[in-house]
Amino acid sequence: MTHSQESDDQTTPNAAAPKSSEAPKPAPSKQVTPASVKPGPVKPSNIRPAAPAHGAKSEAAPAAGGAAAPSVTPPPSYATDLEEARRFARVAEDGHVFVLIGGEEHPVGQYPDASADEALGYFVRKYDDVVNQLLLLEHRVAAHAPTADMNKTLDHLAEIVAAKGMVGDLPALEERIEKARADVAQLHEVEKKAHEEQRAAHLAEREQIVAEAEELAGRDPEKVQWKQSSQRMNELFELWKVAQKSGMRLGRGTEDALWKRFRSARTSFDRHRRAFFSQLDADHAEAKRVKEDLIRQAEELSTSTDWGRTAGEYRKLMAEWKASKRAARKDDDALWARFRAAQDVFFESRNQTNAALDAEFEENLKVKEALLDEARAIDAGKDLGAAKKKLDSIRERWDAAGKVPRSAMQRIEAALRQVEDSVKDAEDHEWRRSNPETKARSNSMLEQLQDSIAQLEADLETAKAGGEKRAIKQAEEALEARRTWLKTVEASAKDLH
Repeated sequence: MTHSQESDDQTTPNAAAPKSSEAPKPAPSKQVTPASVKPGPVKPSNIRPAAPAHGAKSEAAPAAGGAAAPSVTPPPSYATDLEEARRFARVAEDGHVFVLIGGEEHPVGQYPDASADEALGYFVRKYDDVVNQLLLLEHRVAAHAPTADMNKTLDHLAEIVAAKGMVGDLPALEERIEKARADVAQLHEVEKKAHEEQRAAHLAEREQIVAEAEELAGRDPEKVQWKQSSQRMNELFELWKVAQKSGMRLGRGTEDALWKRFRSARTSFDRHRRAFFSQLDADHAEAKRVKEDLIRQAEELSTSTDWGRTAGEYRKLMAEWKASKRAARKDDDALWARFRAAQDVFFESRNQTNAALDAEFEENLKVKEALLDEARAIDAGKDLGAAKKKLDSIRERWDAAGKVPRSAMQRIEAALRQVEDSVKDAEDHEWRRSNPETKARSNSMLEQLQDSIAQLEADLETAKAGGEKRAIKQAEEALEARRTWLKTVEASAKDLH
């Protein structure tokens, strides 16, 4: 009991009980008679906590996978001081002991052939036994131990106290027992709530397993990564078995409904997987047939010497190969090797032929290299007409020189085009410079800019005279822009003249 519940003339220690599933069950006390009590050392009380009944479970089952409740150090043993105990008892000369309750005496028992202190101490220890059992239970309540059998223990302690076979502050002890009973009821509600929360959490865990299995089963079979998804489905099944084995029971109806959903998802998943791989085998067989036909065509073309046409045919075959479905990996790799080998025969033969031709074209390359040096020396800026005639002469000799090796063709042709572009640019520039229409537009632009500048200068003077800062700034900015533009147009006009 708390300090507020203790009597004014007795101090009873308070402590928390160890967390344990055992409910203390004291043995029934005996009414002491002169014949049953002999002088001598007093034996310890035979009141001990009883073991829990076989198969007994706590109200709140532990969460799945949770560890057992930690042990709690029991409270220190309580012993009533004899001086304190005398306030609640009277010992007669013949060894009879009486307990005082509300000013009235109640016989407790007799301890003959012993001193008054020995007789009093014997019955005080019976009181202390009950207090210590109550301390243990209070300690367990404070530690939130399972409440199973706690009320049974309190009923038994209340029965012992009601028998008045002990010496102590019995009304305070009865009040303390009732307070403990209220605390047990409150703890039981906490246990009940925790049990419901644990069940909800375990139900959510099972629901998550089922939901993920259903999500896997509902995917488009054509887009499923079957190896990873099958592995995940197996993992979900293992998680289900672990949850079913070690988790909290959810009730047959709930568990059956969840299992039916999970089993249905697994069945659907397996059906889709088997259908997918059956179709995949058929697709592989068809792809193998198509690719073997492409290989046959490639092998027939491999001895052709019609290089251009045959190279085009091979490009078509390659496009068909890429558009076809894949065969099984092992078959597909072997089929590709055969297809590639047939092409290699043709292209190797063509390369050997081209190499022989390239050797013949080396002399032509030397001629074109010399013509290229001659073309690079052309200066179209000095004499455009002479430059054009020179370039025409070089082109005639270039065409007459013939083919060059394939490896040099792109480089040599690009170099000549660069010279041709330079002459063309010079020709275009000359045309623009001598075009009367262009000159007229340039002169008109000059006149417009000059008139605009004159007007802006007049506006600036007017703004300065009026002291209008904003107008002055705007006029200066506009005037600066027109003058810059005028310089550009004047430079362009010089090129035209």
